[in-house]
Amino acid sequence: MNDFDWSSFTRRIAVKATMPQIYDAWTTAVEIEKWFLSSAEFSDEQKCLIDRGQHILKGMNYKWKWFTYEPAETGNIIEANGKDLLKFSFAGNCLVTVKLSEQEDHIMVDLTQSNIPEDENSKQNIRLGCDTGWCFYLINLKSVYEGGIDLRNKNAAFKRVVNS
Repeated sequence: MNDFDWSSFTRRIAVKATMPQIYDAWTTAVEIEKWFLSSAEFSDEQKCLIDRGQHILKGMNYKWKWFTYEPAETGNIIEANGKDLLKFSFAGNCLVTVKLSEQEDHIMVDLTQSNIPEDENSKQNIRLGCDTGWCFYLINLKSVYEGGIDLRNKNAAFKRVVNS
């Protein structure tokens, strides 16, 4: 595993939906809670919460919570172009870039997490842990927007399951 890239990874999935639907899925609290989070708060540069249906903008901050995972994640919106690109800080100083593109009658979601530290803890918990998490949540994004089925585990009694 000497040539394994511990500093970044990219995952992609095709979702049969419209570009505005998938952009909204990432950039409004109401939509991101349908497939990814139990609670999403976005605040402007003055730390005032924005409306749950309002799109996020560059310079805003977030606080995210999951159903069965602690603690909350906080970070900054680095870029949000209003159409097909989103960048945000995640897991400390990592950068997540989400690029959307149209391919046939699908939206291709390309997610890259980069700037991952290469210490042993980060290799395990960020590089491998986040990769596993993003794989599941991208599948859940597809499931929710194509079929309306949310695959997330919402019961804290179930530990170490793949859908948490």
